[in-house]
Amino acid sequence: MPRPSAGQHCRGRRGECRVRRHGRSRDPGAAVPDHADRRERGPAGTATRNYVAEDRVCRRWFVKAHLPGTDLEQERQALALGEAARAAGVPVPAVRRTVTGEVIASAGGLSASVTEYVADAETAEGGLSGGRWDVLGEAVGRLHRVLARHPVGPPRTVAACEVCDVARAGRRLEELLARWAAVPPAPGGFAAWCARAAVRSLADLPEVAARLEKLPDTLTARVVHGDLASPDVLLRGEAVAAVIGFRHPGLRSAAWELGRIVLDPRTVLACPNEWIPVLARAVGAYRAANPQLSAEDLIAVPRVAAGYLACSVCPLSEPLNAPAAATPALEAYGRARHEAAGVLWERLEEAEEVLGDVLR
Repeated sequence: MPRPSAGQHCRGRRGECRVRRHGRSRDPGAAVPDHADRRERGPAGTATRNYVAEDRVCRRWFVKAHLPGTDLEQERQALALGEAARAAGVPVPAVRRTVTGEVIASAGGLSASVTEYVADAETAEGGLSGGRWDVLGEAVGRLHRVLARHPVGPPRTVAACEVCDVARAGRRLEELLARWAAVPPAPGGFAAWCARAAVRSLADLPEVAARLEKLPDTLTARVVHGDLASPDVLLRGEAVAAVIGFRHPGLRSAAWELGRIVLDPRTVLACPNEWIPVLARAVGAYRAANPQLSAEDLIAVPRVAAGYLACSVCPLSEPLNAPAAATPALEAYGRARHEAAGVLWERLEEAEEVLGDVLR
């Protein structure tokens, strides 16, 4: 389903965006703009209930209803981060503010934010192809260049072991296996696969640690999107229509974020024999848009991406933490993550050599 969009404008009724209660409903989706004549369930969110609202002049808006317990201050900071990127030319949907200028409307225990709706766009979840590698690399480079000026702080160096923390991964996997031992999964299902994958991941960590020793001692941390994944990039043809889903600002590895989006497991598996030259195109486009990030950071992108996949317990813990979230789609994604890590490790040195030729 389409996602929020840049470029639309709605005057609405006096330009207002208020929150209303629908009777005594506790549905967070009841918080919608008061000029919305119709609403429908939108794309799923991990921490929100999402809706598409249509106003009286047939403009469509993307409504995020924030679940109880959400840190609304962090959500405000995330929306402000997106607004800063938009002001600098990054395609980010505009936020519809309340009549008092707030980015989140709250009333009666319900809270919602409203942004422009992106029509006729698709997420990058189906994998990258053609010129999309180049435009996505350029868009992420421009985003990182813009956010480097954010008041949270200038870029700084961090130890590479903080970006791919093998020791932490070991602790988390041991804890997860202890939980699986206490509640053994039924054989044959996704939960059983998760338990077996956790055993393999823990056993592989010494080899992962050895491979990560080839990273530079330090990597650059800066203000980035914070949660940039395929569902957060909306494409229209071979153009980036919008970047959505920002997290509150903090300093994180730029190489980690770039690898997380351009080496999405589904993209890697869609072109297991061609991912290196197209990665080089994406990284070259990123460098042209953001020459501030060092060649050493950019050459490290595939190794950081592989290390991140190897050190993550996602989604191996989902059948225990949120059984309802363990859908067939999540199972397919979990299996793809593990398979893609193997593909990346297999040709890592070749990828780094190609990137070195492009960047030096």
